[in-house]
Amino acid sequence: MGGQRSFDEALKSRRDILQSVAAVTAAAVKASPADSGQCTAAAVAVDEMNVDDSSNWIWLGNRSLRVGLLESSGGAIGWLGTPASARNLINHFDRGRLVQQSWYGRTDGSEWNGRSWRWNPVQGGDWKGKSSRIVARRVSESAAYVKTQPLHWATGAIVTDAFMEQSLRLSEDMLEIRYGFEYSGADSHPPQHQELPAVFVDPQLRNLVLAEGSPAWTGAVLQRSRPNWPNEYRVLVEPWAAWVDDSNWGLGCCVPQIRQLTCYRFGNAETDRSACSYFAPIDTLAVTPGFRFSWTVWLTIGTAEEIRERFRSRLQH
Repeated sequence: MGGQRSFDEALKSRRDILQSVAAVTAAAVKASPADSGQCTAAAVAVDEMNVDDSSNWIWLGNRSLRVGLLESSGGAIGWLGTPASARNLINHFDRGRLVQQSWYGRTDGSEWNGRSWRWNPVQGGDWKGKSSRIVARRVSESAAYVKTQPLHWATGAIVTDAFMEQSLRLSEDMLEIRYGFEYSGADSHPPQHQELPAVFVDPQLRNLVLAEGSPAWTGAVLQRSRPNWPNEYRVLVEPWAAWVDDSNWGLGCCVPQIRQLTCYRFGNAETDRSACSYFAPIDTLAVTPGFRFSWTVWLTIGTAEEIRERFRSRLQH
């Protein structure tokens, strides 16, 4: 329970700051060029994402999916859509969004925008817009490998004793991701709920879909809900969840060994640039000296029923 309280406290602090930063950022974005010198670090962070710069992306694709990794966010996934559409289902508003690794440890005296924080290496970078560094990569048309040295989310310091790995492979209508996290530090961090991974999507995907009831796959039925703010938790009868829009189309994520999910919706999709839908499959893990962890994640796009059937077929294959 101690780990869960720490995770919840961190998320509550993150939510509070998100609200204040989003308000300041929105105001700064509206500022005239003459006022640009007064922009906050948060506003600069949005500008520095350079998401429209083609050189900032590593692209993968096949007939079913188009995937973009943001070089200026440590190679984290910043785009997922279909080749036939310009619509991106991933939210890349800042370097804390995306689909990415984020790990939690002990309270370390750091502060995020004046709030007490903790050890928190993040694949994308820090909250002020600084990017984590890609240290190795291999890329082909439908596969990629990226190794990243993360930044501490609150301080922006390079986490020199941790590396994150991400191997991606497109197979028809499925994106398979093999994540790895390696820690060589001397500190022992207490057990925390870890995001495996954090998944931020287009706020128009407002409906959370998962299976409820038993047994899994045959007796469980699909349930739809709209999580509120702050975080809510769900038990996963089947190890997947999806965000879909009002036409029942969206993005699903499956992590075979996970049975718990945290989720929320932030902002108004129609009026707030910073709005998002979020979930993370979570497990309680302690990062201790010599810690290594790897796991598989599947992402796919379709209707809720298509998403579920693809995951069922993959798991029972």
